[in-house]
Amino acid sequence: MIKGFTRFLQSPGQHFKSLFGPQDAPAGSTGPRIIPRQEHPVSRQHFSDAAIKVLYRLHNAGFQAFLVGGCIRDSLLGHMPKDFDVATDATPEQIRELFRNSRIIGRRFRIVHVRFGREVIEVTTFRGKPNDDHADHISQQSDDGLLLRDNVWGNLEEDALRRDFTVNALYYNIADFSIHDFANGVKDIEARTLRLIGDPATRYREDPVRMLRAVRFAAKLDFHLDPATEAPIAEAAPLLLQIPPARLFDEILKLFMAGHGVVTFQLLRRYGLFAMLFPEADEAMEALPWAERLVERALESTDRRIREERPVTPAFLFAALLWAPVQQRQAILEAEGMPAIPALQTASQQVVSRQLQHISIPKRFSLPMRDIWDLQQRLPLRRGKRVFQTREHPRFRAAYDFLLLREEAGELDPGLGDWWTAFQQADEHEQRRLLSKVGADPAGSGAPRKRRRRRRKPRGPASDA
Repeated sequence: MIKGFTRFLQSPGQHFKSLFGPQDAPAGSTGPRIIPRQEHPVSRQHFSDAAIKVLYRLHNAGFQAFLVGGCIRDSLLGHMPKDFDVATDATPEQIRELFRNSRIIGRRFRIVHVRFGREVIEVTTFRGKPNDDHADHISQQSDDGLLLRDNVWGNLEEDALRRDFTVNALYYNIADFSIHDFANGVKDIEARTLRLIGDPATRYREDPVRMLRAVRFAAKLDFHLDPATEAPIAEAAPLLLQIPPARLFDEILKLFMAGHGVVTFQLLRRYGLFAMLFPEADEAMEALPWAERLVERALESTDRRIREERPVTPAFLFAALLWAPVQQRQAILEAEGMPAIPALQTASQQVVSRQLQHISIPKRFSLPMRDIWDLQQRLPLRRGKRVFQTREHPRFRAAYDFLLLREEAGELDPGLGDWWTAFQQADEHEQRRLLSKVGADPAGSGAPRKRRRRRRKPRGPASDA
């Protein structure tokens, strides 16, 4: 089995072509192409034990059970899948009864999370096509076409045609290990094409987040967008303003914290989507020549750390994304006479408040982000104990890295970053020399000063009163 998969990775195009022949279903056909096990490289060895347990328990209970979407797509591309989604004809309540380690979540789309330690398997019931007979608590759509609630159950084929992209409408059947391809998704994988199922403009109105998913998959998979899928995006981009900020925060993490941030950012800018997510940052990039380079440098650093399996934090990325508008507002406030430190704090508050109208930023990220910004004013102050206090700040390392990015982007002249690099690597003697070079008191080594004992004034004679 492993040898067969290795051969597939060496020449995937040849193997994909072998899947098709004169018997292929014509375009527009409602029937799926069923690819038997011996004609595809996807194996249970590529799936997590938890996903296999869920599939077999559903199957043994008499329900249909399929792995669907990204895990099958990635397996066909020769990537080891990480996330596993299961589709079944069991209802959420029936799934909940089968798995004690599960819970039903969501109102807009009711799904079941089955938890195995830290791993979560997402199980969804086959979705059907909503119609006017369904009550609002089952299916509801806004006047603009946005799906507000979609809990209409259907069959396998209906579920496949409700999926977003053809490459995600691929189902692995645990009953016979075949792959069901309802929308020529395998052909699109071979052509490295991302294509929406159905009318793209309608699908974007139903859920504008599909535009972000299109960009994310194109960046992650190195696919190109089908012209019909690409065409409506620029005009439909403002539909993202209808999406709750909390949901967009989750999407931002998927966009920028998956190791393909630079390409994703460039695609978002190309299609006018970035302006809907970070409007003030987008405006600042038009005015400040270094602003776009700063974000790209931050994303390059994040992508590199993810490749190296080093920790990353959204706080640093948000600090880069919103720094240019903070600088713009700070400059205006200082021009009006406000001192630098209060101007930075006020500008930070204003930028964050406006940004929260578009994307929620939890305090566990916004507070460290603001620490990084505040330290940008402390890093140039290299005198005495202040240097050591700055170096001991919990956010110093992030603020130092941010300073280096600002110099690389051209916002600051180089020099300060080199000084802090040398200071961190130096011994005590060298640190004193570095401090003296910037006019500091060499005695200001950070050691606590001895407090002078105040003399008590002699008491006068006691009053006779």
